[in-house]
Amino acid sequence: MPKETDEPKQQPGAGCPIRGVLDRIGDQWSLLTLEALEGGKKRFNELMREIGDISKQMLSKTLKHLEQDGFVRRTVYLEVPPRVEYELTELGRSFLIPMKTLIGWAEQNHAAITIARQRHEDLGRSPIRPGAPCRPFEREERIAGLAGHFPRGIPPAPRSR
Repeated sequence: MPKETDEPKQQPGAGCPIRGVLDRIGDQWSLLTLEALEGGKKRFNELMREIGDISKQMLSKTLKHLEQDGFVRRTVYLEVPPRVEYELTELGRSFLIPMKTLIGWAEQNHAAITIARQRHEDLGRSPIRPGAPCRPFEREERIAGLAGHFPRGIPPAPRSR
């Protein structure tokens, strides 16, 4: 039988406060939802219209996550039909300043980033991939541990174009 403890369950990213916060608010839907709520209370369908191309399921999931993290307050009114409104909490409002700074930086640098990406592709380099090595020789270090699994030795590194 499992032993009960008073310690709360570890949430993803709990060991790293920056990663835990950025994982939640760093996606496009959270930023767009927070921006849409800047003007005050909104109902679900108002948010759908304002954000545009978000699905009902994704908006619902995003609002639940933002509520869970304390950025958004959800108020249910016991009326017929039921009415639900969403609004920013004090924490959510405090995030608007750094969020707008980030959005402004992205708008100012979008063209330069697009040019850099195109230049990178033109040189024949593959785009950055999730899980790609982040240190020089990391691939070789990982493969060295697998040397016994290859009958003819370690496979060569992929060649650049």
